[in-house]
Amino acid sequence: MTERLYYYHDDLQLQAQVLACTAQEGGSYAVQLDATLFHPQGGGQPSDSGTIGGVAVLRVAAQGDQLLHYLAEPLPCGPVTLEIDAEQRHLHTRWHSAGHLIGWLGESQGWQPVKAHHWPGEGRITFAPGAQTTALEQEYLQQRLTDLIAADLPRRQQEQQGVRQVGFGELPAYGCGGTHVRSLAELGKVQITAVKMKKGQLIVQYQVD
Repeated sequence: MTERLYYYHDDLQLQAQVLACTAQEGGSYAVQLDATLFHPQGGGQPSDSGTIGGVAVLRVAAQGDQLLHYLAEPLPCGPVTLEIDAEQRHLHTRWHSAGHLIGWLGESQGWQPVKAHHWPGEGRITFAPGAQTTALEQEYLQQRLTDLIAADLPRRQQEQQGVRQVGFGELPAYGCGGTHVRSLAELGKVQITAVKMKKGQLIVQYQVD
């Protein structure tokens, strides 16, 4: 099992151990570490980029309990330094946390989040109607979102029954494997760009500046 240090640490540099390095079709190499700071692609969030032992990371993917880091060059087993691309991590983190807030706002009005996509430039949350729903207007969502960001609620993380839970301030915490801002002021400006119904589902699109 790869220890996922990014769950509870915001560090961008760390020493780790290369446990295995396997050649892949297409010329890349899959590196397995004992612990990692790299978030893999998944949960609606892209994978981190950066370097391992000075070699650029092409992508990171989950394979069971292991995380595989794909590199263009092989690495020997032993100690290496991990370095996360700080600018990209912060961008992905802002998009993901903004999506969580929008999901909670919809849920507070009776809508059930069923899908989330937090990729930069493609942010959207898809809701299914609950037993009792209140219409979600774009203006309402924008104002509530702006108020929450201004309140600068701090991130809250804990583990329950082996699952990491993430919330902000007194807002509900949700099981999540992604990265998140330390407090909501880090989000900066978040714009609700569209609210529309499609095939019985409500889709809220958003943009992080």
